[in-house]
Amino acid sequence: MALSSMTGFARAERQSGAMRLRVEVKSVNGRGLDLRLRLAPGLDIAEIALRQLLSKALNRGSVNLLASLDISAGGGGVRVNQQALENVLAALADLEQRIEAAPPRLDGILALPGVLESADGAGALDEDELSALLLSCAAEAIDALKQARLQEGAQIAIVLLAHLDAIAALCDRAENHPVRTRDHIEARLRDQLAALGADASLSPDRLAQEALLLATRADIQEELDRLRAHIAAARKLIAEGGPAGRRLDFLAQEFNREANTLCSKANAVELTAIGLDLKAAIDQLREQIQNIE
Repeated sequence: MALSSMTGFARAERQSGAMRLRVEVKSVNGRGLDLRLRLAPGLDIAEIALRQLLSKALNRGSVNLLASLDISAGGGGVRVNQQALENVLAALADLEQRIEAAPPRLDGILALPGVLESADGAGALDEDELSALLLSCAAEAIDALKQARLQEGAQIAIVLLAHLDAIAALCDRAENHPVRTRDHIEARLRDQLAALGADASLSPDRLAQEALLLATRADIQEELDRLRAHIAAARKLIAEGGPAGRRLDFLAQEFNREANTLCSKANAVELTAIGLDLKAAIDQLREQIQNIE
């Protein structure tokens, strides 16, 4: 499997006699799976089935599906099925006696299955046929959307791996920086004591003890080891693919926690600078992770 983005767009069309059906589906980032359907009059018969299609195909994202029906698109023209129209009008008249509501629009009445049929005598699709046609069209559009999301996900994966490489390089810089050595810490402590005057001098043994204590307090090896473990885990998730966005986002939070601790324990401005670069690289990583399904 590969990583999938949460952003994409696709459309599909179907033609049946005088009717042309079009389905457009687009998605953007979302915390969960948020489905919004806009169906032309007469197409809401398949709303539940459409939601099931989308739920099976996608895991996360704010998804909008638009289904439109153009009844006059056929080349042979259309005609009104008078009996079907009379049945619809009779039902509406009965409802008007019991329910107060705005009168229906003409295009809504004409879009009802069976009201319009092709002029060459072929009847309009019944509800089952129209539903099957709509679901087939929607399935094609959803498959195309998935492919678009996978293509973008592949590009994001490359960016994520580059950010992980940058974080790994900063970890190496921090681990190998000379300011972490006890000799460097001891020399800096000696310089600080010298700046305070002769009365502040320490014996060599006491100086070594103080330097060791400072080095222990400022040790960032544990944070670096955890960062490397998180890097390995993130690379594994990217390689495995699938809906890994939430797990990658959790790892990004752990990255940031270790970088904050590293900055707070840094015993020199050089290490603090590396820690700040780490935080910047982690923020860039997390920003891209927000696009992953």
